[in-house]
Amino acid sequence: MSGVGGSEERRDGSPGGPGGGAGDGGGGGGRPSERAGDDGTTGGGAGGRPRGAFRAVPAVDLKGGRTVQLVGGRPEDERVSLPDPGAVARRWREMGFGCLHVVDLDAALGTGDHLALIGQLVEEARRGADDAPPVEIQVGGGIRDDGRAAAVLDAGADRIIVGTRALEDRPWLEALARRHPGQVAVAADIRDGFVLSRGWTESTGLEVGRFLEGLGGLPLAGVLCTDVGREGRVEGIDREGVSRVLAASPHPVWISGGVSTARELTFLAEAGARGAVLGMALYTGALDPESVARRWG
Repeated sequence: MSGVGGSEERRDGSPGGPGGGAGDGGGGGGRPSERAGDDGTTGGGAGGRPRGAFRAVPAVDLKGGRTVQLVGGRPEDERVSLPDPGAVARRWREMGFGCLHVVDLDAALGTGDHLALIGQLVEEARRGADDAPPVEIQVGGGIRDDGRAAAVLDAGADRIIVGTRALEDRPWLEALARRHPGQVAVAADIRDGFVLSRGWTESTGLEVGRFLEGLGGLPLAGVLCTDVGREGRVEGIDREGVSRVLAASPHPVWISGGVSTARELTFLAEAGARGAVLGMALYTGALDPESVARRWG
Protein backbone atom coordinates (compact mmCIF):
# COMPACT_ATOMS: atom_id res chain seq x y z
CA MET A 1 0.00 0.00 0.00
CA SER A 2 1.33 3.42 -0.93
CA GLY A 3 1.27 5.90 1.90
CA VAL A 4 1.25 9.64 2.17
CA GLY A 5 4.21 11.45 3.61
CA GLY A 6 6.74 8.65 2.96
CA SER A 7 8.26 7.65 6.28
CA GLU A 8 5.74 9.49 8.44
CA GLU A 9 4.42 7.47 11.38
CA ARG A 10 1.05 7.02 12.98
CA ARG A 11 0.73 8.12 16.58
CA ASP A 12 1.21 4.52 17.72
CA GLY A 13 4.61 4.44 16.00
CA SER A 14 3.68 2.06 13.22
CA PRO A 15 4.24 3.01 9.57
CA GLY A 16 1.80 5.63 8.40
CA GLY A 17 -0.80 5.14 5.71
CA PRO A 18 -2.26 7.75 3.39
CA GLY A 19 -3.29 10.97 5.05
CA GLY A 20 -6.86 12.11 5.52
CA GLY A 21 -9.53 12.45 8.14
CA ALA A 22 -13.23 12.80 8.38
CA GLY A 23 -15.00 15.66 10.02
CA ASP A 24 -17.28 18.40 8.70
CA GLY A 25 -17.92 17.51 5.13
CA GLY A 26 -19.55 18.70 1.95
CA GLY A 27 -20.20 17.87 -1.66
CA GLY A 28 -21.68 19.30 -4.81
CA GLY A 29 -23.44 18.69 -8.07
CA GLY A 30 -26.34 16.47 -9.04
CA ARG A 31 -27.01 12.77 -8.78
CA PRO A 32 -25.31 10.43 -11.26
CA SER A 33 -27.25 10.26 -14.52
CA GLU A 34 -25.55 7.18 -15.90
CA ARG A 35 -24.14 4.02 -14.43
CA ALA A 36 -20.37 3.97 -14.13
CA GLY A 37 -18.34 1.29 -15.83
CA ASP A 38 -16.54 -1.52 -14.03
CA ASP A 39 -13.63 0.76 -13.19
CA GLY A 40 -15.97 3.41 -11.77
CA THR A 41 -15.45 5.83 -14.67
CA THR A 42 -17.29 6.78 -17.81
CA GLY A 43 -15.02 9.59 -19.01
CA GLY A 44 -15.25 13.36 -18.99
CA GLY A 45 -15.37 15.83 -16.12
CA ALA A 46 -12.70 16.66 -13.58
CA GLY A 47 -10.40 13.80 -12.79
CA GLY A 48 -11.79 11.81 -15.74
CA ARG A 49 -15.25 11.64 -14.11
CA PRO A 50 -18.49 12.69 -15.80
CA ARG A 51 -20.32 15.55 -14.17
CA GLY A 52 -22.40 14.11 -11.37
CA ALA A 53 -20.46 10.84 -11.02
CA PHE A 54 -19.78 9.32 -7.61
CA ARG A 55 -16.44 10.32 -6.15
CA ALA A 56 -14.32 9.11 -3.24
CA VAL A 57 -12.73 12.05 -1.44
CA PRO A 58 -9.77 11.87 0.96
CA ALA A 59 -10.16 14.02 4.03
CA VAL A 60 -7.34 16.20 5.33
CA ASP A 61 -8.13 17.23 8.91
CA LEU A 62 -5.95 20.00 10.33
CA LYS A 63 -5.02 20.26 14.00
CA GLY A 64 -2.01 22.12 15.36
CA GLY A 65 -0.50 22.43 11.88
CA ARG A 66 -0.67 18.67 11.34
CA THR A 67 -2.93 16.29 9.46
CA VAL A 68 -4.70 14.08 12.00
CA GLN A 69 -7.31 11.37 12.28
CA LEU A 70 -9.62 11.35 15.28
CA VAL A 71 -11.87 8.58 16.51
CA GLY A 72 -15.44 9.68 17.09
CA GLY A 73 -14.44 13.30 16.60
CA ARG A 74 -12.73 13.41 20.02
CA PRO A 75 -9.69 15.77 19.94
CA GLU A 76 -7.90 13.71 22.57
CA ASP A 77 -8.14 10.48 20.55
CA GLU A 78 -5.72 10.91 17.66
CA ARG A 79 -5.02 7.66 15.80
CA VAL A 80 -2.98 9.28 13.03
CA SER A 81 -0.72 12.35 13.11
CA LEU A 82 1.26 13.50 10.07
CA PRO A 83 3.43 16.62 10.33
CA ASP A 84 3.25 17.87 6.72
CA PRO A 85 -0.29 18.48 5.39
CA GLY A 86 1.17 19.76 2.12
CA ALA A 87 2.85 16.41 1.51
CA VAL A 88 -0.43 14.67 2.26
CA ALA A 89 -2.33 16.82 -0.26
CA ARG A 90 0.41 16.36 -2.86
CA ARG A 91 0.34 12.59 -2.49
CA TRP A 92 -3.43 12.44 -2.89
CA ARG A 93 -3.15 14.51 -6.05
CA GLU A 94 -0.38 12.31 -7.41
CA MET A 95 -2.47 9.20 -6.78
CA GLY A 96 -5.22 10.66 -8.94
CA PHE A 97 -7.86 11.88 -6.50
CA GLY A 98 -9.82 14.75 -8.03
CA CYS A 99 -11.20 16.26 -4.84
CA LEU A 100 -9.94 16.85 -1.30
CA HIS A 101 -11.98 17.47 1.82
CA VAL A 102 -10.19 19.81 4.26
CA VAL A 103 -11.39 20.42 7.81
CA ASP A 104 -9.94 23.04 10.13
CA LEU A 105 -10.46 21.27 13.45
CA ASP A 106 -8.84 24.07 15.43
CA ALA A 107 -11.22 26.63 13.95
CA ALA A 108 -14.14 24.33 14.68
CA LEU A 109 -13.01 23.94 18.29
CA GLY A 110 -12.12 27.62 18.72
CA THR A 111 -8.47 26.83 19.46
CA GLY A 112 -6.75 28.14 16.33
CA ASP A 113 -6.95 29.03 12.66
CA HIS A 114 -5.47 27.35 9.59
CA LEU A 115 -6.63 29.78 6.92
CA ALA A 116 -3.10 30.40 5.61
CA LEU A 117 -2.41 26.66 5.54
CA ILE A 118 -5.66 26.05 3.68
CA GLY A 119 -4.47 28.46 1.00
CA GLN A 120 -1.20 26.55 0.76
CA LEU A 121 -3.05 23.24 0.46
CA VAL A 122 -5.18 24.62 -2.35
CA GLU A 123 -2.02 25.67 -4.19
CA GLU A 124 -0.32 22.32 -3.55
CA ALA A 125 -3.34 20.26 -4.58
CA ARG A 126 -3.61 22.09 -7.88
CA ARG A 127 0.06 22.01 -8.76
CA GLY A 128 0.74 19.47 -11.49
CA ALA A 129 0.79 18.88 -15.21
CA ASP A 130 -0.78 21.63 -17.28
CA ASP A 131 -3.14 19.15 -18.92
CA ALA A 132 -4.26 17.58 -15.61
CA PRO A 133 -7.81 18.38 -14.52
CA PRO A 134 -7.99 20.72 -11.52
CA VAL A 135 -8.37 19.20 -8.06
CA GLU A 136 -11.47 20.44 -6.25
CA ILE A 137 -11.17 21.56 -2.64
CA GLN A 138 -14.03 21.67 -0.16
CA VAL A 139 -13.43 23.15 3.28
CA GLY A 140 -15.28 22.91 6.57
CA GLY A 141 -14.64 23.69 10.21
CA GLY A 142 -15.47 26.88 12.07
CA ILE A 143 -17.36 28.63 9.26
CA ARG A 144 -19.97 30.49 11.30
CA ASP A 145 -20.13 33.96 9.77
CA ASP A 146 -20.03 35.72 6.42
CA GLY A 147 -16.48 36.93 6.87
CA ARG A 148 -15.06 33.48 7.45
CA ALA A 149 -17.08 32.03 4.57
CA ALA A 150 -15.76 34.69 2.19
CA ALA A 151 -12.19 34.27 3.46
CA VAL A 152 -12.19 30.50 2.86
CA LEU A 153 -13.63 30.91 -0.63
CA ASP A 154 -11.10 33.66 -1.36
CA ALA A 155 -8.36 31.23 -0.26
CA GLY A 156 -9.36 29.06 -3.21
CA ALA A 157 -11.94 26.62 -1.88
CA ASP A 158 -14.49 25.44 -4.41
CA ARG A 159 -17.06 24.73 -1.70
CA ILE A 160 -17.53 25.50 1.97
CA ILE A 161 -19.30 23.34 4.53
CA VAL A 162 -21.37 24.88 7.29
CA GLY A 163 -22.71 23.06 10.32
CA THR A 164 -24.06 24.36 13.62
CA ARG A 165 -25.08 27.84 12.53
CA ALA A 166 -26.83 26.41 9.49
CA LEU A 167 -28.96 24.38 11.88
CA GLU A 168 -29.68 27.23 14.26
CA ASP A 169 -29.97 30.25 11.94
CA ARG A 170 -32.02 29.49 8.83
CA PRO A 171 -32.10 33.11 7.55
CA TRP A 172 -28.29 33.20 7.66
CA LEU A 173 -28.05 29.91 5.73
CA GLU A 174 -30.50 31.13 3.11
CA ALA A 175 -28.61 34.40 2.62
CA LEU A 176 -25.25 32.64 2.47
CA ALA A 177 -26.46 30.06 -0.06
CA ARG A 178 -27.91 32.75 -2.30
CA ARG A 179 -24.77 34.85 -2.03
CA HIS A 180 -22.64 31.87 -3.07
CA PRO A 181 -24.93 29.62 -5.13
CA GLY A 182 -23.53 26.13 -5.64
CA GLN A 183 -20.64 26.75 -3.24
CA VAL A 184 -22.25 26.07 0.14
CA ALA A 185 -22.86 22.58 1.53
CA VAL A 186 -24.56 21.75 4.81
CA ALA A 187 -23.14 19.24 7.29
CA ALA A 188 -25.76 16.99 8.87
CA ASP A 189 -24.17 15.00 11.68
CA ILE A 190 -26.42 12.12 12.68
CA ARG A 191 -26.81 9.72 15.58
CA ASP A 192 -29.67 7.20 15.67
CA GLY A 193 -31.47 9.06 12.90
CA PHE A 194 -31.43 12.49 14.56
CA VAL A 195 -29.35 15.56 13.70
CA LEU A 196 -26.73 16.73 16.19
CA SER A 197 -25.22 20.18 16.68
CA ARG A 198 -22.36 21.90 18.53
CA GLY A 199 -19.63 19.44 17.78
CA TRP A 200 -21.83 16.35 18.12
CA THR A 201 -22.61 17.21 21.75
CA GLU A 202 -26.28 18.20 21.47
CA SER A 203 -29.24 16.56 19.76
CA THR A 204 -31.57 18.92 17.92
CA GLY A 205 -34.42 16.42 18.21
CA LEU A 206 -34.87 16.83 14.46
CA GLU A 207 -35.21 13.67 12.39
CA VAL A 208 -32.69 13.74 9.56
CA GLY A 209 -35.22 13.16 6.79
CA ARG A 210 -37.31 16.14 7.86
CA PHE A 211 -34.20 18.31 8.11
CA LEU A 212 -32.99 17.38 4.62
CA GLU A 213 -36.42 17.88 3.08
CA GLY A 214 -36.50 21.34 4.66
CA LEU A 215 -33.41 22.36 2.70
CA GLY A 216 -35.30 22.08 -0.59
CA GLY A 217 -35.30 25.24 -2.68
CA LEU A 218 -31.92 26.48 -1.46
CA PRO A 219 -29.12 26.69 -4.08
CA LEU A 220 -26.81 24.39 -2.10
CA ALA A 221 -23.86 22.41 -3.42
CA GLY A 222 -25.11 19.45 -1.40
CA VAL A 223 -25.18 17.97 2.08
CA LEU A 224 -22.67 15.85 3.97
CA CYS A 225 -24.21 13.28 6.30
CA THR A 226 -21.87 11.88 8.93
CA ASP A 227 -22.84 8.91 11.05
CA VAL A 228 -21.02 10.03 14.18
CA GLY A 229 -21.34 6.68 15.94
CA ARG A 230 -19.28 5.07 13.16
CA GLU A 231 -16.88 7.94 12.52
CA GLY A 232 -13.24 6.86 12.60
CA ARG A 233 -14.05 3.28 13.60
CA VAL A 234 -13.84 1.55 10.17
CA GLU A 235 -16.81 -0.62 11.15
CA GLY A 236 -18.91 -0.25 8.01
CA ILE A 237 -21.87 1.91 7.06
CA ASP A 238 -25.54 1.69 8.02
CA ARG A 239 -26.94 0.82 4.59
CA GLU A 240 -30.57 1.19 5.58
CA GLY A 241 -29.91 4.55 7.19
CA VAL A 242 -27.94 5.73 4.16
CA SER A 243 -30.77 4.69 1.84
CA ARG A 244 -33.27 6.71 3.89
CA VAL A 245 -31.01 9.77 3.76
CA LEU A 246 -30.57 9.52 -0.01
CA ALA A 247 -34.33 9.15 -0.52
CA ALA A 248 -35.12 12.18 1.64
CA SER A 249 -32.58 14.68 0.34
CA PRO A 250 -33.46 17.09 -2.48
CA HIS A 251 -29.74 17.81 -2.81
CA PRO A 252 -26.69 15.68 -3.66
CA VAL A 253 -25.47 13.72 -0.65
CA TRP A 254 -21.96 12.91 0.49
CA ILE A 255 -21.61 10.16 3.09
CA SER A 256 -19.04 10.01 5.89
CA GLY A 257 -18.51 7.72 8.83
CA GLY A 258 -17.61 4.04 8.78
CA VAL A 259 -16.94 3.52 5.06
CA SER A 260 -14.41 0.70 5.05
CA THR A 261 -14.72 -1.52 1.94
CA ALA A 262 -14.86 -1.24 -1.83
CA ARG A 263 -18.23 -2.97 -1.72
CA GLU A 264 -19.58 -0.15 0.41
CA LEU A 265 -18.28 2.40 -2.06
CA THR A 266 -19.96 0.48 -4.87
CA PHE A 267 -23.19 0.40 -2.87
CA LEU A 268 -23.05 4.16 -2.31
CA ALA A 269 -22.38 4.83 -5.98
CA GLU A 270 -25.25 2.62 -7.13
CA ALA A 271 -27.61 4.01 -4.47
CA GLY A 272 -27.15 7.54 -5.84
CA ALA A 273 -24.77 9.18 -3.39
CA ARG A 274 -22.63 11.95 -4.85
CA GLY A 275 -19.59 10.77 -2.95
CA ALA A 276 -17.95 9.49 0.20
CA VAL A 277 -15.48 11.34 2.40
CA LEU A 278 -12.83 8.85 3.49
CA GLY A 279 -10.51 9.15 6.44
CA MET A 280 -9.45 6.35 8.76
CA ALA A 281 -10.00 3.60 6.18
CA LEU A 282 -7.41 5.22 3.90
CA TYR A 283 -5.00 6.01 6.73
CA THR A 284 -4.95 2.48 8.06
CA GLY A 285 -5.04 0.60 4.76
CA ALA A 286 -8.51 -0.87 5.22
CA LEU A 287 -9.02 0.64 1.77
CA ASP A 288 -6.13 0.65 -0.70
CA PRO A 289 -5.85 4.31 -1.78
CA GLU A 290 -4.40 3.64 -5.22
CA SER A 291 -7.22 1.23 -6.08
CA VAL A 292 -9.82 3.66 -4.74
CA ALA A 293 -8.31 6.54 -6.73
CA ARG A 294 -8.38 4.50 -9.95
CA ARG A 295 -12.05 3.61 -9.55
CA TRP A 296 -13.61 6.58 -7.83
CA GLY A 297 -11.01 9.37 -7.58
